[in-house]
Amino acid sequence: MSEAAKGGRLAGRVALITGAAGGIGGAVARAFAQEGAALCLADRRGVEAIVAEVAALGAQALGATLDVTRRAEIDRVVAQVLDAFSRLDILVNVAGIVSFGAAATLPEEEWDRVLGINLKGTFLCCQAVIPAMRRQGYGRIINLGSVIGKNGGNPRPWIDPSEQACASNAAYGASKAGVHALTFFLARELAADGITVNAIAPGPIASAMTSDFPAALKALIPVGRVGTGEDVAEAALYLAGEAAGFVTGEVLDVNGGMWAD
Repeated sequence: MSEAAKGGRLAGRVALITGAAGGIGGAVARAFAQEGAALCLADRRGVEAIVAEVAALGAQALGATLDVTRRAEIDRVVAQVLDAFSRLDILVNVAGIVSFGAAATLPEEEWDRVLGINLKGTFLCCQAVIPAMRRQGYGRIINLGSVIGKNGGNPRPWIDPSEQACASNAAYGASKAGVHALTFFLARELAADGITVNAIAPGPIASAMTSDFPAALKALIPVGRVGTGEDVAEAALYLAGEAAGFVTGEVLDVNGGMWAD
């Protein structure tokens, strides 16, 4: 660990990040590493690169293969973290998928797939870390929501009107609205245990999953650009740190001003 990281905001803390191989998850991993956290970076595949990257920054890091829809796999990864570091302070639930399709015609299988990963996966990961955090009397849980879970989807003026329904994010939006609600309930349930639970609701974020945003979408964002993984990572750093000890049950908007509530 670098000298700067030893005095960082997360020095001495241990974090589990799901979806760590993706753009947002990787940005969170780098930011946490630079602030001194020890890390378990989990994803369905491809975590080797981000593990090597944060190790090069001086962080203690281990990688784990994880399907967040399978409770046995989650329990295995949590046990690995506790075996390696003897504690687990922070969970960041980034794992998720994007889906398009109108609610009126969406196949049931697609609904189940999206809700299974985005909402059930978040729920299962939260459940799995609660016992260790309760024993410690300390924890930070950060869930990844979305502006689409608040606003019913963004208008898409660049799409032909006849195709607007097909461009809907019905299952995705429902899954993220569910993540927001889960965050509220867990925050109430766990506050007395010293565990805070918050969510981040990003707007459009440039990543491998969502790239090449049209100029018409950027025009809907008051700050004039789409977000980056680093924008989300800075929000996660705040919620994971001591400065946010009195913040729980919040959904923090990171959307460049395109939605305010």
